[in-house]
Amino acid sequence: MNTAPEIAWFSALCDDDYEFLGVPDPALASSWEHCADIVQAAERNGFDNVLLPSGYALGIDATAFAAGIATRTERINLLLAVRMGELWPPQLARQLATIDQMSSGRLTINIISSDLPGAPLPSAPRYQRTREYMTVLRTLLDGQPVDFDGEFVSVQLDPPRAGTVSGRCPPFYFGGFSDDAKHTAAVAADVFLTWPDTVAGVAQTVNEMRDRAAAIGRELQFGLRSHVIVRPSTAEAVDATRRLVSQLDDDTGATIRSRALDSASVGVQRQAQLRESADREGFAEEGLWTGIGRARSGAGAAIVGDPDQVAAKLGAYSDVGIDAFILSGYPHIAECDRFGRLVLETMPHRKLWQP
Repeated sequence: MNTAPEIAWFSALCDDDYEFLGVPDPALASSWEHCADIVQAAERNGFDNVLLPSGYALGIDATAFAAGIATRTERINLLLAVRMGELWPPQLARQLATIDQMSSGRLTINIISSDLPGAPLPSAPRYQRTREYMTVLRTLLDGQPVDFDGEFVSVQLDPPRAGTVSGRCPPFYFGGFSDDAKHTAAVAADVFLTWPDTVAGVAQTVNEMRDRAAAIGRELQFGLRSHVIVRPSTAEAVDATRRLVSQLDDDTGATIRSRALDSASVGVQRQAQLRESADREGFAEEGLWTGIGRARSGAGAAIVGDPDQVAAKLGAYSDVGIDAFILSGYPHIAECDRFGRLVLETMPHRKLWQP
């Protein structure tokens, strides 16, 4: 393994927590209390960061949640998902700077470019809007005046008085697999996020994005968003995959997948292809199980095995260029505790962002 990666967890703000995949459990539904417990479990277990995802119809609001949980945590970074277009950039900059202050500089930002609820846009203009928002947002959070005239944003303005603790814009984590998304990442992101794939597939993505950024004089870091199932033995881990989907039928899974705004995206299609290429147990390659994608739009596979196998798989991804991992498991608190105890305690790791 190269430089120690960032290891992050995931707080299920969008009604994505189960004991049995696809079977809703009121005790695991997204709420302030439950999602706060997940974040505090991640901090207790030593994770470096935690993703706070953003939805619309499902779950609770990520930005409001981030402000609240900032005051209940002390060390863990907060990776807040923000949809470009929902809030005017100067207002958003002030909002993010305030949350950064509330967290003593622990805010990081996950840029989301999906359609706004009820207002779809074709890919090219949607990503154009995203790039314009990212440009203006970065300028303001860097504490600089902005003079920008674009297709979606036209603004001449001094930065808000409220700034980040560091005086700089926190890093932008960003993912997407269409050409428009990859161009946006190359020109405006700091960390490119990819979804589960074979080690060779991840290496190909990293190399492509590294070349795209280099062609315009930029560098990117790389993150992998994946689920994880770790048990004391391989047999127990495989048994856990079977148990997780033991009450799932295909119709229910299809309904769950279709609820997401990004359910037809290029990235989701790639997850479906990975699932279709898997063996009868759902493994696309050793240690990479695709069964979660049967009932989830987005990241649809898990790293599976005993502690040594899971650590080795993470190391293999790190060796091909992954600098950060955003992990999750079902149920989220139980798997967080298990991964923390079995893997994270002995695995070198670090924050990508130190204000």
